[in-house]
Amino acid sequence: MPVLPPLDLLDSASETKYGETDANRKARVIEETLANFGVPVKVVEINAGPTVTQFGLEPGFIARRGTDGQVRQRKISVSRIAALQHDLELALAAAPIRIETPVPGRPIVGIEVPNESVALVSLRGVLESDIYKKKKSPLKIALGRDVSGGSIVADLGAMPHLLIAGATGSGKSVCINAIIACLLVDNSPDDLRMIMVDPKRVELVNFNGIPHLLGPVVVNTEEVVPALRWVVREMDNRFSMFAKEKVRNIDGFNEKTAKSDGDTMPYIIVLIDELADLMLAAPEETEKLLTRLAQMARATGIHLVIATQRPSVDVVTGLIKANFPSRISFAVTSSVDSRVVLDTPGAEKLLGRGDMLYMASDSSKLLRLQGCFVSDDELARLVHFWRDKAITDLRDIAQEPPWKTSGEDKESSDDVLIVQATELVRQYDRTSISFLQRKLGIGYPRAARLMDQLEESGVVGPDEGGGKPRAVLMQDGDAKNFETEEGPKRRK
Repeated sequence: MPVLPPLDLLDSASETKYGETDANRKARVIEETLANFGVPVKVVEINAGPTVTQFGLEPGFIARRGTDGQVRQRKISVSRIAALQHDLELALAAAPIRIETPVPGRPIVGIEVPNESVALVSLRGVLESDIYKKKKSPLKIALGRDVSGGSIVADLGAMPHLLIAGATGSGKSVCINAIIACLLVDNSPDDLRMIMVDPKRVELVNFNGIPHLLGPVVVNTEEVVPALRWVVREMDNRFSMFAKEKVRNIDGFNEKTAKSDGDTMPYIIVLIDELADLMLAAPEETEKLLTRLAQMARATGIHLVIATQRPSVDVVTGLIKANFPSRISFAVTSSVDSRVVLDTPGAEKLLGRGDMLYMASDSSKLLRLQGCFVSDDELARLVHFWRDKAITDLRDIAQEPPWKTSGEDKESSDDVLIVQATELVRQYDRTSISFLQRKLGIGYPRAARLMDQLEESGVVGPDEGGGKPRAVLMQDGDAKNFETEEGPKRRK
């Protein structure tokens, strides 16, 4: 059995309880405020959480005289309670409050009121909870605590991929760090390998040197597409091995190889801390590779965790959303961003600093949580443990990523493209990058690189600026190429 890091490496839980008397006072204020507006309700339950307190309201009855003069009792409409949101915020001197009409699966209306002081949810406190210990999965992760203070644990293997969105400073990177910490606590490098992409160069680079990494943390956006291509090839190779062994997924393969004392196949987790940067650099290629992985990689034990601070439709595209059923939204700036991530408004009313809405893949209802906090010191202790362990176990730390060695295929395919592009542009008077994209069916980055190579070899002239097409520089001996049937686009 591999030696895993002890929980003593993490700070002990010191979670404060929310004041009961304050909650009772707020419950009376809610009842009185709504009664003043002719909406009788009764607070039937109070759930005190680390960030918000949820008050469960049971709508009352009002007497209405019908057309026949008879007085009848009518149930209060929940829409009347929701319409009084701003009056409740004024009475409670707390904003923003969130009203659930009704709480899914319960006969109550939920009003979530922010606490005066936010209690810290420590990662160790959730890891030591019974619900976390009972869950038997190598990829279980601690998400945080819900509005009643209960621990929420998810299984990355069942998700099977996770999309995280939220504005700057809302808690995305802390959430990713907590996910990584959970995986490092429960898995040895033989069971789990990771690929980390961090264009911001500040969050994930601290994990360099742990034996779980397949290569150093990717910080250059140019390296991301080769890394994703390697993951797709690895996925295809694993499917071929499954077919050879006649198994359906990675669990079946590992069970079979364990019986014959063979090498088990590790899970691979791909963590991307900022999707927007990749979508700016190479949108078509990134979207195509991520979509392919999200659709097929689950059976092979490859899972994606992607975060973005710009949840607009050009970053979180429809194809990406469709394949990421599990989503987390931290505080966003507008209801439009909330709709892009969760398909419903609500995330714009979150409080920031770890306050999140979690949409599980097996449930349509949103769950409000306070995410686990893991400090830099705790992460440093975990990283130090695994670095020391790698030295004592004589384990090699990956200095060069595996996708670097597959660069020869790319070069040879580039050589073929250069020949095709040279033959193509020689037939025309002027050419452009978009022209190469259309004719050769390639993405913008590769077309731009081809254009630079054509300029270096003297086939095309320099960029004239202003979006003008480039001149094609030809020798006299090549003029015959232009005297065929292409018409007005040919060189005159």
